[in-house]
Amino acid sequence: MLPHRSTSEDWPALSYKDWEPTCTTLHLWTQIVGKARLAQTPWINHSWHATFYLTARGLTTSTIAHGPRTFQVDFDFIADTLRIATSDGGVASLALAPASIADFHARFRAALAELGLEIAMHDRPSEMPKAVPFAEDRAPRPYDADAVRRFWRALLHTERVLVRFRSGFLGKVSPVHLFWGGLDLAVTRFPGRRAPRHPGGVPHLPDAVNVEAYSHEVSSAGFWPGGSGAEDAAFYSYAYPEPEGFRTATVRPAGALYEAKLGLFLLPYASVRSAPDPEATLLEFLQSTYEAAANLAGWNRAELDCPFGEPGVPRQV
Repeated sequence: MLPHRSTSEDWPALSYKDWEPTCTTLHLWTQIVGKARLAQTPWINHSWHATFYLTARGLTTSTIAHGPRTFQVDFDFIADTLRIATSDGGVASLALAPASIADFHARFRAALAELGLEIAMHDRPSEMPKAVPFAEDRAPRPYDADAVRRFWRALLHTERVLVRFRSGFLGKVSPVHLFWGGLDLAVTRFPGRRAPRHPGGVPHLPDAVNVEAYSHEVSSAGFWPGGSGAEDAAFYSYAYPEPEGFRTATVRPAGALYEAKLGLFLLPYASVRSAPDPEATLLEFLQSTYEAAANLAGWNRAELDCPFGEPGVPRQV
């Protein structure tokens, strides 16, 4: 039984078609901020150095080194503010409001410069169909703050289930983190075996990034707001390399389906939100799709799996 379970009333309504323009705005803003972190942080396996983390108010880059100083950038979705703070007391803020991408990019770069943070960043989006340079994307962009807060609250509820799911694995496992390339919250398990070379081919992303990201076998799961081939907000789970029989495996709950074009299982967010116990429903999806991947790929689950962790209870060894 999950501790401190949320109810279906706690999970916000989230329809991608209703907030798609704002979602695109937020996605591009996270890419701009994410590229500042990417430019300053040593490469960590599978691009874990570039991700964001959830906070009680939004998203954070976590700490970033800049010479002898440290800074971090936080999206505050309660105050509709982007805040940059430095270890020597400097603070700069930007309002999160309707504006062009070029305007946000210019204000962000100006705020960094105000704090003495000169950073040579990549100047255009990654993993998106269009890669207009940020400074040239002058079309007006909407920002529906209420929709963003609903998305963030959905991320918070998802995170608590992903953290619990993460605790049931003794092998190498990623943090629960948000990739700004796809705007997805994810956690990934590894059995420790090398994988075939990834073919690459992701729009506006160097193949070397995917080759490194998928250097080893994985079972990965997470949450998308929609887009990227998913019509609406959904939870996903996939394996690389995909073992034979994975796409026809029986997984739970009943609403989970394999999407051949994307190469993964999807479970609609609406199905989880409407379930009597959303957290248990999502955990069932995560666990059953992992079991399908691990069993079909021949992972040594006797050495890798363990009971889910409990607060205040040391792991039995």
